[in-house]
Amino acid sequence: MAIDPICHMTVDPATALSAERDGETYYFCCEHCRRKFLDSPAAPRQSVAGELQPSHKPQDLSPKPQDPNAVYTCPMHPEVEQIGPDLCPKCGMALEPKFAASPTSEEDPELLDMTERLKIGLAFGVPLVLVAMMPMVGFGLDEWLGAGFGWIQLLLATPVVLWSGLPFFQRAWASLISRNLNMFTLIALGTAAAYLYSVAAVLFPGKFPQAGVEHGHVALYFEAAAVITVLVLVGQVLELRARRRTGSAIRELLALAPPTARLVRDGEVREVPLQEVHPGDVLQVLPGDKVPVDGKVVEGKSSVDESMVTGEPIPVEKESGSPVIGGTVNQTGAFRFQAERVGSETMLARIVQLVAEAQRSRAPIQRTADAVAGWFVPAVAAVALVAFLAWLSLGSLSLAVVNAVAVLIIACPCALGLATPMSIMVGIGRGAKEGILIKSAEVLEVMERVDTVAVDKTGTLTEGRPRLTECAATIPFTENEVLQMAASVERQSEHPLARAVLEAAAERRLDTLAVSDFRSVTGSGIEGTVRGRRVVVGKPAMLKGQGIELAPLLDEKAVELRRNGRTVVFVAIGGRHAGLLAVADPIKPTTRDAVRSLHRLGLRVVMLTGDSESTARAVARDLDIDQVEAEVKPEEKHQRVRALRAAGRVVAMAGDGINDAPALAEADAGIAMGTGTDVAIQSADVILVKGDLRGIVRAFLLSRRTMRNIRQNLFFAFVYNLLGVPIAAGVLYPFTGLLLSPMIAAAAMSCSSLSVVANALRLRTMRL
Repeated sequence: MAIDPICHMTVDPATALSAERDGETYYFCCEHCRRKFLDSPAAPRQSVAGELQPSHKPQDLSPKPQDPNAVYTCPMHPEVEQIGPDLCPKCGMALEPKFAASPTSEEDPELLDMTERLKIGLAFGVPLVLVAMMPMVGFGLDEWLGAGFGWIQLLLATPVVLWSGLPFFQRAWASLISRNLNMFTLIALGTAAAYLYSVAAVLFPGKFPQAGVEHGHVALYFEAAAVITVLVLVGQVLELRARRRTGSAIRELLALAPPTARLVRDGEVREVPLQEVHPGDVLQVLPGDKVPVDGKVVEGKSSVDESMVTGEPIPVEKESGSPVIGGTVNQTGAFRFQAERVGSETMLARIVQLVAEAQRSRAPIQRTADAVAGWFVPAVAAVALVAFLAWLSLGSLSLAVVNAVAVLIIACPCALGLATPMSIMVGIGRGAKEGILIKSAEVLEVMERVDTVAVDKTGTLTEGRPRLTECAATIPFTENEVLQMAASVERQSEHPLARAVLEAAAERRLDTLAVSDFRSVTGSGIEGTVRGRRVVVGKPAMLKGQGIELAPLLDEKAVELRRNGRTVVFVAIGGRHAGLLAVADPIKPTTRDAVRSLHRLGLRVVMLTGDSESTARAVARDLDIDQVEAEVKPEEKHQRVRALRAAGRVVAMAGDGINDAPALAEADAGIAMGTGTDVAIQSADVILVKGDLRGIVRAFLLSRRTMRNIRQNLFFAFVYNLLGVPIAAGVLYPFTGLLLSPMIAAAAMSCSSLSVVANALRLRTMRL
């Protein structure tokens, strides 16, 4: 085995992609990782995001990395990737490890740094505001101190603006270098304008025109610059804490895996770290233990609570041969199982990786916000300049500075930038807790527009395993006698229906009997001698060929059963027609409710199946399915999906088999049952960990509510800026005398961001 140098996943060199560098061979899990490796230089901390370069953040302020060679990405701009930690050149946020995740709730270095800066800001900012406000409430501190009044404010404001606010200036500078203007560009411009204007007023008061003099001295705005910095820091700290809550879904999933396992070796049981478990090891699980890795039971019986992975609250019975999932909780009884998938190969690890990647992906609706942000910052700077010049032309340098700074601060597009990513992160994390794994934000948006759901029958609508549904007997035979005789000869057969007959006999506790002279007639049936009597199981033609007359009542019943989609075989014992057996793939208990719910959502349901027309029609009638496509070959399913799309339908395809994989890839949104094949799961956009059609309903509800939440956030952000910028510029002053101070603008800007975050967090508690 080898380790992918980009995503650090375990890969098999026999099946992995490879690349050469400096005489070394590197192996990759996918072309995506291989391409990133080839595009990136060998030196660490270099950009692998193509046109993006690392920002110019000083090393001492970088988050302390757990792995300096890990790939880091921006939570808001996932296309930004590089080796090692840094700042995002687009939005200025600290990059996060792309694949590393910890089950603990350890503090975020950026959050710790911002919190420390906030404390210093408050320590100097509060006294500064008190000093600056004293003349306004009747205390003549400015007259008593004279020139010292300005120097005291300068000394108090400098640590707040230049140290507490340093990250904002660094991020603004990085945004200018990369030409990706963002919220920090406006914050830095606003606070710098207020601070530098005030510094100049303290150092060179005689150089200012009389229009800038108030109460005998030049107006100072140190407290405005400091309060703006503190308020933005408060917003950053609250936002970072809220973002940590969005990652709780991944931490909860990671915490499901126990740190140790009970390893059985040489007849002894010893507790070992989970990292020491390898495929093939036999592990013991006691009542109340968590299953450490994926595997198959080899000894013992128990029931296991799989709700944390599948969403199904009813414990699942486990016995020899039953699969177990790492992270699930053993209920009653002890068992031993053989480990099959460990480390990054377990279902839990794959779920964590899927959720993490999906939370960082971008929905198409994000392009709207990105396009607006591209011209928004220059437009706001232009508005601020116009406001400054307009007020200056009216003879008020003081109001010109105040209103220009207020425009820059209130227009910070942080709410616009958070609107989509926050909802995506929370929504996809919420889905993961319900057993709905969304592979990308794009499919979350596509699913909202889906109007047709195409479903496979076997394994999706039905259980995918034939069962005996009816057993009828003629006098003097009994049902149990007919079933026991049929099961005895079916035991010698390899026909798919044989298992259903044998399972039904076992459920009734009927022992199979010894068979002699067994004979199988291809396409007709089987026969054998049981306790001296000849037993024939097969089609009517086989019985008639041996001179056995069919009972009229059973013949009529067989016609009705076939009409309802059953497969019927006749049983003869000792030369007489003894009864019939009907076998069908039963509909899952939850399917009817799921189809009704899909109809209530306004979706059209189409069945695509390779089964016979009669069987497909019977299932469709039972479930009230809108359209049936029967006897569809595997290679034709994707053609049917393509035809639906060509007819103007937006199609979601749900399936679980290898034959469904092309159709899943062809559909606008592919939905795979987690109980299905790996090929189907890899081809799908959405994975339902529990193979239950109700998960599709929850996935559609998740999509619709997440997209609605995004639109609410964008509405808040757009309306806030459309109203706030003109007010800050002073357009209401001629009519109402209303002006917006920079401090109020900073508070409003922080509130707008927090309103978007709070609205997105509502998705955590939505009902699906």
